[in-house]
Amino acid sequence: MKKLEQYIHPYWGYIFLTVAIKLIAAMAELTIPYLMEIMLDDKVPAGDLRGIYIVGGMMLLCAAFAFGCNVLANRMSAISSGKITRTIRHDLFEKLQSLSSRQVDELTVASAQSRLTSDTYNVNQLLARTQRLGVRAPSLMIGGIAMTLSMDRTLALVLLGMLPIIAAVVFMVTKASMPLYTKQQTILDRVVRTVQENITGIRVIKALSKTEYEKQRFHAVNGEYTAVDQKAGVITAITNPSTSLTLNLGLTLVVLIGAFRVNSGAIENGVIVAFLQYFTMILNSTLAITRMFVMWFKGAASARRISEVMDLPEDLVIRPAEEAEANAPHIEFRNVSFSYTGIGRNIDDLSFRLEHGQTLGILGPTGSGKSTILNLLLRLYDPDSGTVLIDGQDIRTIPYDTFRKKFGVVFQNDFVTEGTIAGNIRFFRELTDEDLARAAEDAQAEFIAEKEGGMDAEVVIRGNNLSGGQKQRLLIARALAANPEILILDDASSALDYQTDSRLRQALRKNYRDTTTVVVAQRISSLRHADLILVISDSQVIGAGNHDELMRSCEEYRIIAETQMGEGKEAV
Repeated sequence: MKKLEQYIHPYWGYIFLTVAIKLIAAMAELTIPYLMEIMLDDKVPAGDLRGIYIVGGMMLLCAAFAFGCNVLANRMSAISSGKITRTIRHDLFEKLQSLSSRQVDELTVASAQSRLTSDTYNVNQLLARTQRLGVRAPSLMIGGIAMTLSMDRTLALVLLGMLPIIAAVVFMVTKASMPLYTKQQTILDRVVRTVQENITGIRVIKALSKTEYEKQRFHAVNGEYTAVDQKAGVITAITNPSTSLTLNLGLTLVVLIGAFRVNSGAIENGVIVAFLQYFTMILNSTLAITRMFVMWFKGAASARRISEVMDLPEDLVIRPAEEAEANAPHIEFRNVSFSYTGIGRNIDDLSFRLEHGQTLGILGPTGSGKSTILNLLLRLYDPDSGTVLIDGQDIRTIPYDTFRKKFGVVFQNDFVTEGTIAGNIRFFRELTDEDLARAAEDAQAEFIAEKEGGMDAEVVIRGNNLSGGQKQRLLIARALAANPEILILDDASSALDYQTDSRLRQALRKNYRDTTTVVVAQRISSLRHADLILVISDSQVIGAGNHDELMRSCEEYRIIAETQMGEGKEAV
């Protein structure tokens, strides 16, 4: 990943100006106690009313100038940190989009969400507060110490004696709290995942009366997050009171020693007043620095978590192009084996060929490997062994922009976005209204015309104002709209009645003759006209052929067909 300073680099000039304004404001603030000391020791005893007004006016001007500079610098820091965070968030989102499905599985969606939101926010706060407090607080502390040394070294040494104690406290707190903030962000991933699961499955949870169980499950993970947060908070909370105690003890000593020195004539009264003002500045700036450390802990932990994602190697690389095989089939799986976990095979030594315009049907029980075949064909995963080819070319050598445009896809658990029906079918592609109308007609989505507004009818989030069958037909229309070279339907007609399913299959055969189709279904009626049907069980092909061949040669297929259609009957 780019280092953080590489993201900051384009804004160095702007940040430098922000820092310079903060530094000027700090110098103006440091001038005020010095002017007060002049007024009390020189102007007031001499009864110089005009001098008092002049010095007092200068103090007001310094205060107003410092205020204006601080407001301006704070606004500038918000702008620069916002732009830097926007770039980081953009690059992180782009990186997440480029990850392979295997990498997303290992990372988890919940962790990706929290890194994209919570972690980038922490980095934003780190950048903003570093510009606001990271310059002002040290400047006031160092400047205050320098001014007190110039006024009275004896009193200043009392203050300097307190600083090693504060440094030791900050070091111990840093060492103890840093791992806790990293752990806290990891637990946050689980909180996000739990909430995500509950929101997605809320209907099932309510239907099965598991609301109380889910409350307890959330309470457990939320309690764990709270416990770590409280522990980190307790540790970091030690810093402020211990710092305040140390400095206030020093302040007490300053007053006590200062009283003796004033009494002996070593210093003037104004020095004590100015010294107390500087001491207060040093106290507040030291507390601000300790708060900065807490922000640094969180920001550094979040930056590491972002870096972990950004530094992930490219998994599905594009290999050097090879010459395509002559007279090759449209789609070919050649001795393909694959495992998601590396333990056991999800697909084992699979081989088949499809010519242009042919249809492949895949049938099998849940978990047999049907969707895995589609994942490999779409190159969401690469096979562990064997080769997947399109037009005689290894798909690992085809650039993604070219490769993805070949497909129209309807997944088993697909999604509908908030917007209009037309927007969902078009899905940010350059398609004409005629393309949308044709696709809707072929997908048997006649319900669109019945809705108020037609194609411009509103669709709510996740398509909750559409029935299951309407959503499936909308998704099929999306897949057909761009006239795909390869059409993949993963159990895409499960919510359709038999008559609508039959009309859909007829439309596909009539209007998409040149499209190679891969259909995963549980209905024999959806597969019986396929040129090749694969019967999958336990990651193995136990039957391959057309409907008539499988009725004669594959007992499992015949049992399913007879169960669905009735013995000796044909599918509709």
